[in-house]
Amino acid sequence: MALVAVLLSDVYIWYNFVHGAALPWSAAYWIPTLVLAVSMILFRTHSSQTAINIAVALLLCVAAPKLIFTLVSLAGRLGSGIWPAAAAYADWTGLALAIAAGAVLAYGCTKGWKRLTVRHVEIVSEDLPPSFDGYRIVQMSDLHLGTFGRSDSYMRSVAGRIDDIAPDLVAFTGDLVNISPEEAEPFVKAMSSIHARDGVVSVLGNHDYCPYKRNSSAEQAAHDLEYVKQIERRAGWRLLLNENIPVVRGGDTIHIVGVENTGRPPFPSYGDLTGAMRGLPEGGFKVLLSHDPTHWRDEVLPASDIQLTLSGHTHAMQLKVCGFSPSSLMYSEWGGLYEHDGRMLNVSTGTGGNLPFRLGAWPEIVVITLRSGRRAAAETETPDGAVTDTRTEANKAA
Repeated sequence: MALVAVLLSDVYIWYNFVHGAALPWSAAYWIPTLVLAVSMILFRTHSSQTAINIAVALLLCVAAPKLIFTLVSLAGRLGSGIWPAAAAYADWTGLALAIAAGAVLAYGCTKGWKRLTVRHVEIVSEDLPPSFDGYRIVQMSDLHLGTFGRSDSYMRSVAGRIDDIAPDLVAFTGDLVNISPEEAEPFVKAMSSIHARDGVVSVLGNHDYCPYKRNSSAEQAAHDLEYVKQIERRAGWRLLLNENIPVVRGGDTIHIVGVENTGRPPFPSYGDLTGAMRGLPEGGFKVLLSHDPTHWRDEVLPASDIQLTLSGHTHAMQLKVCGFSPSSLMYSEWGGLYEHDGRMLNVSTGTGGNLPFRLGAWPEIVVITLRSGRRAAAETETPDGAVTDTRTEANKAA
């Protein structure tokens, strides 16, 4: 469908503005569209990450501005019967809008998807033991390392930022890769450089089961899943597969619970929350790592006493404008901090991304500070290390 829209806008612009130009220029006009078509075919047939990266850049930075110009120009031609000058004004207006859109989208494709931000969240609970007052957890999510090719520079910058924060615990909430476990190999060293006093804990996301790999047998899928697990273990991460671990401070203990991916169709569900919580004391403070935020409403709230859940998955669709993300049309909880009867869900919009583009919904790591008491939860954001921007309150879930 997208390719059809691209072709129609290309034909319109070529026929009205390029047709009749010298042959080299007329032929060169079609090169971006040809490269886009080849890239999309390569992605569909070979699951090539490079191909999809090229296709996304061309769609957003070339095809989308052309489509904007076409729609505005066409509207002017349709209105020229009423106002003869409409066509000329529309062409210039369309050109200005196309250039502006192209510049903004080009920023998202070049700088935006690596514009790492730090969001600060404070969670206050009467159930938190006093010894853990001030305990800090850094949440990473949705790294999608395949998008970065073989360059680990961004991953090293993430590790460096976490090192500066010096958290007590790092929690990764799933989606290490895009399609294949081999994507993560160039990043093991950078992954292993992430440190915290109580280590790095992680869970699997839907991509980590490698279900999007073409022509993959059940045996290959099982092999790929084990490969992903081994990479996280080689990096020194503690992968939680429907299980829990204690964290001790003085004579007090909290528990970190991790489930395998649990989501609504078409996403897979392998989680076992009951099994993951086996042996835990009732009423103790628990932090759950669960990749898909829909798990919170579907099972965590009605069937557990978990006080804090950490999720990712949505990416905020890597687009947010004036506080609105199209992800909000699909998910009740899509990004930020949510509360229901004193129980919290934090949804990370992702530290990486499965497409090389972000606008507004910048990549983030989240610093979660636990507090013992009765104060309200709050969150703030520090974009690119700049001055902290304080948000007024946590999102309230009905």
